[in-house]
Amino acid sequence: MTQITIIGGGLAGLTAAIACAEEGAGVLLHEAHRTLGGRARSTAAPYVANDGTHVLYSDGAPFRWLDRRGLAGPCRSLGLKEFRKFRVRYDSRLLARPPRPLVSALLKRGREAPVHESFESWGHRHLGEEATSAVAGLLGVVTYEADPGRLSAKFVWDRFRRVSRPGFPSPRYVVGGWGRMIERMAARARDLGVVIETGSRVTALPSGPVIVATGLDAARTLLGDPALTWESGRSALLDLGLARHPADAFLVSDLDEGGFLERYSSPDPTLAPENESLVQLQIPLRPGEGKAAGVARLERLADLGLPRWRDRVTWRREALASGRTGALDLPGLTWRDRPAIDRGDGVRLAGDSVAAPGLLGEVAVNSGLEAARRTVESIRKTRQLT
Repeated sequence: MTQITIIGGGLAGLTAAIACAEEGAGVLLHEAHRTLGGRARSTAAPYVANDGTHVLYSDGAPFRWLDRRGLAGPCRSLGLKEFRKFRVRYDSRLLARPPRPLVSALLKRGREAPVHESFESWGHRHLGEEATSAVAGLLGVVTYEADPGRLSAKFVWDRFRRVSRPGFPSPRYVVGGWGRMIERMAARARDLGVVIETGSRVTALPSGPVIVATGLDAARTLLGDPALTWESGRSALLDLGLARHPADAFLVSDLDEGGFLERYSSPDPTLAPENESLVQLQIPLRPGEGKAAGVARLERLADLGLPRWRDRVTWRREALASGRTGALDLPGLTWRDRPAIDRGDGVRLAGDSVAAPGLLGEVAVNSGLEAARRTVESIRKTRQLT
């Protein structure tokens, strides 16, 4: 079969490479960085932190695709000790159970929300102002957006229903961090004959079928297409290595400001040295707000969930996630309106901001699979015609 070129060695690019190779195609993958993974990279031991707060959702088709190939696991799910350490920040207080407005929204999960209206407008009518605000705060970690109320009601509400579904989506934590999953994907690709070139920056489209599995900024430059843009979130990130403390929360969902704190080493102790914890925090940045101000707000969230954490810090990392946090759909728009996978002349897109469904990283997997399917089908049809 004609060789397929894939540009980008992150989650979408490796998914596309494996899917194409499984169909018998020859694949050459270029990754501009020295290491594969893109936003699915993890830091090196002894503190293994993902590039943001990552989990897999076991009720989704992307997880099943990865799991069938042994690429997702081993994974850990949450146990009783984690559930006992769930906390919610609401009205500047730390609570051990969801506040009444959030419970009220949960009881209305069966409702359907429209595409054309903002979540704030729809929510005020159907949920009430307090419940709408609580849902928006809960989804800060899902959207990386400081004001989910401005987004499409369907976009926000569907994600709320997904993450709050009783028993699902059961989060799965990749043992050793997402970097280990990327290692397994790269090994699988190579076993199938995929040629992977790292440190290989592509500045012009090669001939033949191509899948561009980069962020939209890089794709826009490579394809010379100014229309390759979409709304995306912006967040401050803070990762901490801490001496372990029995009173540390496992998870704090900040309904006041959309922040999020999670002690990832609880389900997966391999992420930190013995008797230490790895904690990852995230908060959406407000318009005009810089990283330093966002990190300061995260430190205040840590004050609530991690007693005397400043005295226990053994490792620290700060980062800014901007324009690389997945697609956000404004009122009147759905995932089908995002930049199309097919770009013409044998070129296709994959990534977390293109026209494919899913929650967060699921979009990258789904778009990678769809771009691979269309590319292989196109090659086969061309051969039949000739």
